Amino acid sequence: MQGKPRGTPQPIAPGSSRALHVIAILGTLQILAWGSTFYLLAVLAPSIVRDTGWSYQWVMTGVCIGLFVAGVVSPPVGRAINAYGGRPVLAAGAAVLAIGQVVIGSSQNFVWYLAGWTVLGVGMGAGLYDAAFSSLGVIYGKNARSAITAVTLFGGFASTVCWPISAYLVEHFGWRATCFVYAGIYLGVALPLYLTLPARGAAVAADASARTQTLRLQGEEPSILAVLAAVLTIAAAILATMGAHLVTLLQARGLDLAEAVALGMIIGPAAVGARFVEMLAGKRYHPIWTMIASSSLVALGMGLFFVGRSVFALAIALYAAGNGIGSIAKGTLPLALFGPERYPILMGRLGLPILVAMALAPFAGAVAYQHAGATGTFVMVAGLAGTNVVLVGALWLLSRRLIDAS
Repeated sequence: MQGKPRGTPQPIAPGSSRALHVIAILGTLQILAWGSTFYLLAVLAPSIVRDTGWSYQWVMTGVCIGLFVAGVVSPPVGRAINAYGGRPVLAAGAAVLAIGQVVIGSSQNFVWYLAGWTVLGVGMGAGLYDAAFSSLGVIYGKNARSAITAVTLFGGFASTVCWPISAYLVEHFGWRATCFVYAGIYLGVALPLYLTLPARGAAVAADASARTQTLRLQGEEPSILAVLAAVLTIAAAILATMGAHLVTLLQARGLDLAEAVALGMIIGPAAVGARFVEMLAGKRYHPIWTMIASSSLVALGMGLFFVGRSVFALAIALYAAGNGIGSIAKGTLPLALFGPERYPILMGRLGLPILVAMALAPFAGAVAYQHAGATGTFVMVAGLAGTNVVLVGALWLLSRRLIDAS
């Protein structure tokens, strides 16, 4: 029997110790990636405003620019992961994130600050969920679902872990030093850990002929992809809008700040709890049902905000649970519908509208709140959630042949 060619990646079973190593690294570094980018200004912004004199609104545009740039670079990042595997791309992303943190931390004027967020956005495109999911896809192929679920379970703790760290660093060393510390962690911890990952799994590497640098769609696939992109983009817009404005909206509905913050703390445990349930039971059903459950829970939660204060806690728990498993469906459903060969390119393509929506939605929410108040903003978000329920139903109908074949 002819032996395997030298350099062929060894098989990695999803439940093996090697797989646990991969999941632990990607999951832990997703906490860092989200906590030091998307969630960074929640802690640093007040200090930046006091130190520089820039307005709070302008300081907060940094993360919007970062997300927008991340969306723009997402398609080429997906192609790069498809061609070279996740290891070099994630490692390069860590280096770029470090550079971005240094630029932000050393900024002496607003243009330099925004330039730092532009660099950070490139690193976000190569370091957040889309890149991590794509990397798992090229390692595990069609068996990546459990690994994707486990990584999102880690990622749900990003704000829980990084907000206290950022707060401690800001209080004792200042916001600039906080950025420099995160840069050091990226270079000294994240980059070396990424380099220990396998570039690609044996099964995926063996089928190199099936890989392509273009997203070739046929039959009903273009329609399926269009509806899937719409579903994920709307879900991202809802997440970003509620994440930015929930406390303000709750206060406008009669709660004081402490009550609003306390209710907001339900989001993390509810999202992680729902992801844990999905991790235990997800293998028993197709990811389309995860997406159906996600959109339904978000819509139900948003609807309950119109009932009254007595059910706000339940509304937030249902909304957060839906978003929690929605992040899993975002990674697992495209893999199930389109297969592992096109998965990295597909995730890169989907990342563009998703991240751009996350960049623009907080501003749209602010405009809605300014002109229509809390009720009008809730109506807008609830309308988006209801639209997504309809779109997910359409996605199920369009995908039935693919679902039955999987």
